[in-house]
Amino acid sequence: MGIFSRTRDIIAANVTDLLDKAEDPAKMIRMIILEMEETLVEVRASAARTIADQKEMRRHIAKLEKLQESWTEKAELALSKGREDLAKQALVERQKAADMSDQLRGEISVLDDALRSSEEDIAKLQNKLREARTRQNSIMTRLESANNRTRMREMYSGSKMQDAFSRFDVMERRVDMAEGRAEAAGIGESPKSLEEEIAELKSSDKVEADLAELKARMNKEG
Repeated sequence: MGIFSRTRDIIAANVTDLLDKAEDPAKMIRMIILEMEETLVEVRASAARTIADQKEMRRHIAKLEKLQESWTEKAELALSKGREDLAKQALVERQKAADMSDQLRGEISVLDDALRSSEEDIAKLQNKLREARTRQNSIMTRLESANNRTRMREMYSGSKMQDAFSRFDVMERRVDMAEGRAEAAGIGESPKSLEEEIAELKSSDKVEADLAELKARMNKEG
């Protein structure tokens, strides 16, 4: 069963109130738009039928007008031949055609009023449909934003994200340990200058000379 009982209800509807009362606004706005679109199609189809009926009536009126002219000519012919009785009968038939033509014109006038009413309803329905579609875009944008925020919260608070951060912590700890060992290995050491290295060479030579001299003296004494 539809939300509206059709055109009048849709035109008078307050879309905002309907959505405020709905448990699922996104679903409700889709239903509202669908029913508005279906009603708009029906109203347009009804207007098209009215226009078609008017055209058919006007064609029939044109035929009746020609028929009236024909009966007038026949009445004139009968009078010219002295047949007043036939002339009267021809005029009676002409009047029937005229009455039918007048009746059709009255029906066309009624259909004109109905068509104007349909045109007004179509304009109002289109405005309501635009309003509903605007609200739908707004609702879908808000819903998407809310879903994105929910996914972000779940991602940040979820076990996968916590595991990832834990792995990062372990890796950073390993890097810290490696850097600490490298720094500890270099504690107390300082790069030697060129003069220090040459002095060490001289000292080494002197030690070797002293050792050779000591060996020679011991051998001599022995």
